[in-house]
Amino acid sequence: MTYDVIVLGSGPGGYSAAIRAGQYGLKAALIEKDAKLGGCCLHVGCIPTKSFLHTADVWEHFQNSIEDGIHCENPRLDFPLVLERKNKIVAKHAKGVEFLMKKNKVDVIKGFGRLAGPGKIEVTSPAGTQIVEAKNIVLATGSEARMLPGLVPDAKRILTNIEILNLNYVPKSLAVLGAGAVGVEFASCFHRFGSKVSLFEMLPRIVPVEDEDISRDLERYFKKSGIRVETGAKVTNVATTDTGVRFTATLANGKEETVEAEALLVAIGRKPNTENIGLEGTRVQLDRGFIKVDPFQRTGEPGIYAIGDIVAGTPQLAHVATAEGMVAIAHIAGKPVTPVNKNRIPGATYTEPGIGSVGLTEAQARSQGYDVKIGKFPFAANSKASILGQHDGFVKIVSDAKYGEILGVHIIGPEAFELIGEGVLAMEAEATVETLTHTIHAHPTIYEALGEAFNAVYGQAINA
Repeated sequence: MTYDVIVLGSGPGGYSAAIRAGQYGLKAALIEKDAKLGGCCLHVGCIPTKSFLHTADVWEHFQNSIEDGIHCENPRLDFPLVLERKNKIVAKHAKGVEFLMKKNKVDVIKGFGRLAGPGKIEVTSPAGTQIVEAKNIVLATGSEARMLPGLVPDAKRILTNIEILNLNYVPKSLAVLGAGAVGVEFASCFHRFGSKVSLFEMLPRIVPVEDEDISRDLERYFKKSGIRVETGAKVTNVATTDTGVRFTATLANGKEETVEAEALLVAIGRKPNTENIGLEGTRVQLDRGFIKVDPFQRTGEPGIYAIGDIVAGTPQLAHVATAEGMVAIAHIAGKPVTPVNKNRIPGATYTEPGIGSVGLTEAQARSQGYDVKIGKFPFAANSKASILGQHDGFVKIVSDAKYGEILGVHIIGPEAFELIGEGVLAMEAEATVETLTHTIHAHPTIYEALGEAFNAVYGQAINA
């Protein structure tokens, strides 16, 4: 049998692409090497991490319930049950992906897939080896955690996102190496669970892809809450001990310090899974292991597309993988195609306070020559944020002074990762700042802070 399309990898990008292929009436197959569908995001990434973070939010409320007038003496965190809840959520959605494959008539082929010539994939499994053929192939093999040279993850001391999500206890102390989204989310989570957390970042600021004001505010909040934050820091000489880990931290001021912790989370980025999938001998072009694609997700090899974490030039985010999968399948099916606009991709970081962002930072806008006009509104002046007891953070609008074009929206505060949706929609619809100042926002809500921030561009915020 020759398929219209075969998708290699069942993460969000892969399974979404397979579903869309089925919806378009294409004969589709999905190849997955792991026992369950869903990829890193579902099993050891986005979903289980956010389950932990939700529990951290609830636990924090119980610990501070007196502020809401609720007496809750001696609350207890039962971490094995936290783990059990996370596993139930993951299992439920893994079954959901399996159901969607059947619903959309997508054949699931279990095994490790590798390109074996034009239009062919060799699939190896315990049952043996088979060759499957397709007119089009979509590579969606995802990524894995980068590790420091010489270090090997284990179950208790040297951790990546995989191992830390399987701990059934809370480490007394946790060092986190890397302050991107993964590092700061786990730092925020385990600090609230009770770990003494130290965060080390080699770059000058944490969450370095965010607007500088966002980075500064999150660092301020982390330090205020008791998380140690060291930027401009280099970590070397990592070794395991009888009680945990020990390493040397060279701080920004040049001082060297020996740091000990019960566990070390390595969160220094993710590398694309493009090795050993048969790219050699093809015309697929690589850039430091990432695959180069055109706006329709086509690689340099006819009939081969690439989406998700393996793609050069787009952020390694589940929703990006899904969007790229939609582009690839639409192009294969001959349907109308709107390529991914890199400037409309929302970022979401689920710390406390949360972060949501889209578009250009203030520094990027200025460097591109825009006459920048900024609007900023603090959540301290938002009544719903006061009701929730979440006063930290702000909404920041980056706009073009001449035409009122919205260049970027940056939020740190309560539910920022949900609120950013308005900013994304506004930019996608090419709305102006003026449009948003006339948009009525319900009161009292958190999202009315966006309306105030858009008004603040013109110095007309009401409550600040």
